[in-house]
Amino acid sequence: MDSDPSPADPAALARRALALTPPEGRTIVGIAGSPGSGKTTLARAVVAAANAEAGAEAGAEVAAYLPMDGFHLADATLEALGRRERKGAIDTFDGWGFLALLQRARADRANTVYAPAFDRTVGEPVAGSIAIDPGVRLVVVEGNYLLAPVEPWARIPGLLAESWFVATPEAERLRRLIERHVRHGRTPEAARAWAIEVDGANARLIEPTATTATLIVDGGLPVAAA
Repeated sequence: MDSDPSPADPAALARRALALTPPEGRTIVGIAGSPGSGKTTLARAVVAAANAEAGAEAGAEVAAYLPMDGFHLADATLEALGRRERKGAIDTFDGWGFLALLQRARADRANTVYAPAFDRTVGEPVAGSIAIDPGVRLVVVEGNYLLAPVEPWARIPGLLAESWFVATPEAERLRRLIERHVRHGRTPEAARAWAIEVDGANARLIEPTATTATLIVDGGLPVAAA
């Protein structure tokens, strides 16, 4: 692991990721981090930079973005399980389904691999809304728990060429989270409570996993919240 945070330079990170990708193979790079760290923004930027650098020559996209959030359990399921009030915790995701999708995304280059995304406007996953085409050589997956040392999450690092952890100061993460929760309909008071009590509890599990990442990326820049 590189101990000193590297700048969040999407172009440089895209070149690094593409260098890990064999000409006829497919590589998965994982971006982990706590809620509000900026990992979604960074992942999307890395994919865009990779496609800008390599895609123009190939005539098609060579990189695809894959978020863990598409594997949120539905609200009705969370209600039935009694977990609705801590949505976003590690046991509110379909971890085994996410693992299976990553395994297929890495191995299956003969067919388009469809994956769910998360629609923040309705707060629910949307099935089959991401397409990883056969020509994609680099998949950038991002999520809170990519490095969590519990089953089935502990199996994910073995599928990754590298793992990058977005390290962002707690105060900045909190600011971004409150803004995000307000934007999606919570009052400022409810937004702050959720950011501290629910997102904060998740961050206490996630932050120690940075020590197992290949690279630490500085997420303290004024980017949109992940």
